Amino acid sequence: MMIDDIDAQDRRVLAALQGNCRMSTQELAEKTHMSPATSWRRVRALEERGIIKTYSAILDRRRLGYAIRAFAYVSIDRAFGAVVEEIASKIAARPEVLECYATTGDADFTLHVVAKDIEDYDRFLSGFLLNLKGVGQVRSSIALRAVKETTALPL
Repeated sequence: MMIDDIDAQDRRVLAALQGNCRMSTQELAEKTHMSPATSWRRVRALEERGIIKTYSAILDRRRLGYAIRAFAYVSIDRAFGAVVEEIASKIAARPEVLECYATTGDADFTLHVVAKDIEDYDRFLSGFLLNLKGVGQVRSSIALRAVKETTALPL
């Protein structure tokens, strides 16, 4: 899907939904300067084309007891290259791992992890991640504060 396939009206719809995906069709129509029927059809077409993948609620991790946000940089021991997908599958199954990316550079995977406290993160590292067959090295960075935090793509 090329960005050229998205016209100005689609961009307005997408921008509005990124700001609040729970707005009514009427509110969306008002925000995008379209009729409710047109805005509804555009949303459905964007969903069918896979441009809108899903809708979700963004929760406040701190209010739910997750004080720590960490980034773990995982390097796989080259002797275990055949088990990379198995490692990735085990990491992806962990609920405290919010995101996992296969990356270039010093690390093979970059993980975004939440934990209740530093001891909880240590349990994740020592009780799980460092015990995975093939994991060679893990470096961590703990986020001190968010400078920018968004899920909105630039349109």
